[in-house]
Amino acid sequence: MSAPLSPSGEAARQAPSALLILFILLLLAIRLVVAGAVPLTEDEAYYRIWSKAPALGYFDHPPMVAWWIWLGRRLAGDTALGVRLFPSIGCALTSVLVFDLARNLGAGRHTAKRAAVWYNATLLVCAGGFLAVPDAPAAFFWMLTLCAAVRAWNGPSSRWWVATGLAAGLASLSKYSSLFLAPGVFLWLIGSRAGRERLRSPGPWLALAVGAAVFAPNVAWNATHHWLTFSKQFGRIAPHRFSPRYLLEFVGAQILLLNPLIAAFIPRALSDETLRRRLAMPALTSAPFVAYLMVHSLHDRVQAHWPAPLYAPAAIVAAAGAEGLTRRIWRGVRTSAPMIGLGACAVAMVYLALPAFGVPLRFDPAWSIRGWEPFVRRIEAARRSLGARWIGTTGYGLTAQLLDQAEVGAPVMQISERERWIGLQTPVADMTAPGLVVDLSRRVSPTLLRRCFSTVTPLGEVARAAPGEKGRPYALVLVAGPRRDVVREGCGF
Repeated sequence: MSAPLSPSGEAARQAPSALLILFILLLLAIRLVVAGAVPLTEDEAYYRIWSKAPALGYFDHPPMVAWWIWLGRRLAGDTALGVRLFPSIGCALTSVLVFDLARNLGAGRHTAKRAAVWYNATLLVCAGGFLAVPDAPAAFFWMLTLCAAVRAWNGPSSRWWVATGLAAGLASLSKYSSLFLAPGVFLWLIGSRAGRERLRSPGPWLALAVGAAVFAPNVAWNATHHWLTFSKQFGRIAPHRFSPRYLLEFVGAQILLLNPLIAAFIPRALSDETLRRRLAMPALTSAPFVAYLMVHSLHDRVQAHWPAPLYAPAAIVAAAGAEGLTRRIWRGVRTSAPMIGLGACAVAMVYLALPAFGVPLRFDPAWSIRGWEPFVRRIEAARRSLGARWIGTTGYGLTAQLLDQAEVGAPVMQISERERWIGLQTPVADMTAPGLVVDLSRRVSPTLLRRCFSTVTPLGEVARAAPGEKGRPYALVLVAGPRRDVVREGCGF
C-alpha cells in the first residue's frame, strides 16, 4: 500500500451536505432521548463516581471519560442524560469526521456520505453510541488524529502535525489502546516514498513529542499511585494459555457488530489495488491494534467493544469497497446495509428504553439495567430490619449502582479490590457495626467471608428482575467482627 491520494483543494473544502447533517442531528436527538430514558449500566454508574473526583488517572482507565461525564453533569444535571451527554455528542462529531477523512483521502462525495451513514449503521455504534464508556472519547479522538494527520500530509505547515499529536495524546488519555496510533501512523508513513520523506522532516516527530507531553500527566499519576492503571491494563498482554477458539469468537463478534452487510465490502476494498492506495491511511493506522487484538484472542477473550475506535476507519474502507458495483446482488446488499443496521438499532433502543416483558432474564441482553429500584428497596428494607450499618459487595459495578440509588440509607463499600476506590468520594463504612453483604449468589462465599469476619450469617437470596420476571438471585449475608482492616486491605478475594 502507498500514500493516500491527495484530493483537489475544492474537494477537501467541501462540507457535509445539509441532508447528511440533518441525518446526524436526528440520530443525535434520538440518542439523547434514549440516553435520558435508559438507566445507567454498572460501568457507567462507576465512571459517574469517577467524575465526582476529577483526577489524572483511575484504577481501570485513563481519565477522559470521567472528564466528559464531569462536564456533562454540569451542563445537563446529575442525571443519565448528563452522564451521557458528551459521549452522544462525540458520536455525532465522529460521524462528521468520517465524512471529512473520506473526502481528504480522495473519496467522492457520495462515498464519503455513505461512510458516515454506515458508521452509524454498524450495530456497535448505532446501539451503543450514547453510552458513557472510555470507548466513546477514544473513538472520537482516534478519528480526530487521523483527520489531522491527513491534513498534515497535504499541507506544508507544522500546525497540523501539532494537532495530530494533541489529538493522539487525548486519545491515549481516553483509553490505552490509542497508544497503537503512534506505530500505526509510523507504519503508514514508512509505507511509501513520500511518507518516508515526511519522516525526515520535523513534523511527525513534533506530533510524537506533543502526544507524549499530553499523555505524560497520566504517566506521572501512575508513578505516584504504584503504577495502578498500567498494572491493571498492561497485565493483560502477557499470554498465559493457547486457546484459538477466542480468535473465532472475536472475528465472528466483530462481523456481527460491524453489521455483516457492511463488513462484506471490506475484503472487496482491500483486494482492489487502486482502492488499497487510497485506503492505505485508515488501513495501516489500524493494523497494529488489529494485530494486537488477533494475538490477544489466541490466549484470552477480546471484549466485543475493544475495537470500537476502528469502526470509523472500517466504515470508510467498506464504503469505498461499495463503489462501482455492477452486479445486482451487490447493489442490493449496499442498499440494504444501512436500512438493516439502523432498523436493528431502532429495535435495540426501544428494547433498552422499555421494560422487558416475557423474556427470561438469563437471556436478556439488557439485564444489567433492569429492576434496580425494587431490588434496592428490598435490600434497604432488609438492612434496616437487621440493624446493619453498611452494605458490602464483591463487585465494583453493583457497588456503583447501589451508590447511585437515593433509597440506600447507609454507606456502600466493595469489600474486595479496595485499591479500585483510591481517591474516590465514597462513604466510609463503620466496620465496628454489623454489615449486610450483597452480591450475585455465585460471587458470595461464606467460607471466604469468614476469613474477614468472625460472624457470618447467610440470610437467603433476593432476586433482581424486570417486572414479571423471575430474575437472578443475590445472596444476603450478615457479617460482623472484622478480622482485618477491610477498609484499607479488603477481603482479598
